[in-house]
Amino acid sequence: MKLLILNGPNLNLLGSREPDIYGKGNFEDFFRELQQKYKDRELVYFQSNIEGEIITKLQEADQGFDGVILNAAAYTHTSVGIGDAVKAIQTPVVEVHISNIHSREDFRHKSFIAPNAKGVIVGFGLQGYELAIQSFL
Repeated sequence: MKLLILNGPNLNLLGSREPDIYGKGNFEDFFRELQQKYKDRELVYFQSNIEGEIITKLQEADQGFDGVILNAAAYTHTSVGIGDAVKAIQTPVVEVHISNIHSREDFRHKSFIAPNAKGVIVGFGLQGYELAIQSFL
């Protein structure tokens, strides 16, 4: 099984950005832990602050990935293009958010991804990514 973990804008700052909301660990260290734990699975990680790059990666997922774990970050609430890309591909997508987006600002309550996602995991910190992996197993 081959899974793509796709992170959106500002998630490259995990560990230093608002640690009270997003935690103190960086994603690269966490990703290495996931790779060690799921050695029998191929995990691929990509992060971009650029909307078009995220859309391109989603489109490429149909060429060899069994699933996508997508944290589109702020683009979740603003990008019709990313939502349309999730709808357009055959590869199932699980939407993940580190924080509970429903307990935050009102604009974060709307997702352009959720209507076309296999599922949505929110509010469990980085553990949400592992829950998403388990949903594909």
